[in-house]
Amino acid sequence: MRRIDEWPVDSAAAAVVAAGGATTVHGPADAVFELASVTKLLTAVGVLLAVEEGALDLDAPAGPAGSTVRHLLAHASGLAFDEDRVRAAPGERRIYSSAGYEVLAGLVARETGIDFAEYLAEGVFAPLKMTGTVLRGPAGHGARSTVADLARFAAELQRPTLLDATTMREATTVQYPGLDGLLPGYGMQRPNDWGLGFELRGGKNPHWTGSRNSPQTFGHFGQSGTLLWVDPVAGCACVALTDRAFGDWATARWPALSDAIVSGGGAEAGEAGEGGADV
Repeated sequence: MRRIDEWPVDSAAAAVVAAGGATTVHGPADAVFELASVTKLLTAVGVLLAVEEGALDLDAPAGPAGSTVRHLLAHASGLAFDEDRVRAAPGERRIYSSAGYEVLAGLVARETGIDFAEYLAEGVFAPLKMTGTVLRGPAGHGARSTVADLARFAAELQRPTLLDATTMREATTVQYPGLDGLLPGYGMQRPNDWGLGFELRGGKNPHWTGSRNSPQTFGHFGQSGTLLWVDPVAGCACVALTDRAFGDWATARWPALSDAIVSGGGAEAGEAGEGGADV
């Protein structure tokens, strides 16, 4: 993880989380970073929690005509990226839509009577002891967090306690298989596989994870220079947060970091080493 010290950013922190829970952090564990679209993972877990609690139904109408909660989570509703404009029929194309996550947040708030930011804080952040995490903006890209908090969140994704294991399996299974679409920063993907809030690596090329990551890898990256992935085959997860917007600097460095981590299979997690700290 000392690779991040050579990245052209002012500040960076990373964590590796083994499937057994051992975690190593390199960099400032409690420094707060803007998450950008990594926020969608937090929002997705909050929405799925509302589904399990009975406030929502995955296949209930939501968003554009013919669309459902499931469509919105899987970027298959047809909504445009950042506006309430329909660009395709539901289930026709994979159109990456932050606007869809705003619809979901509003729906949770209406059905539960709790502001969505508060719902996340009470239902997700508090039980996971994510004390440095807050949603202060849009549900698709407005959260701030620390690498220590997201390491706890990554551990939760590997061994869920907030959600039933069957819910997590469905969330990380392709929804509406075969849909093509643009992956921001990486061009057209055929197909552009997505689960319920979680981007699925599949056979995508190019991609922000490494060539050694399994097709079952799931997660998200953010335009603020942030990423989180879980590779259930390798048995580990990775979090990396920076203060520099995503760009060409990241396209080679992120996969190299991911490949180095997967090559170790998370085996060194828990052995902090120089510059690291266990959490």
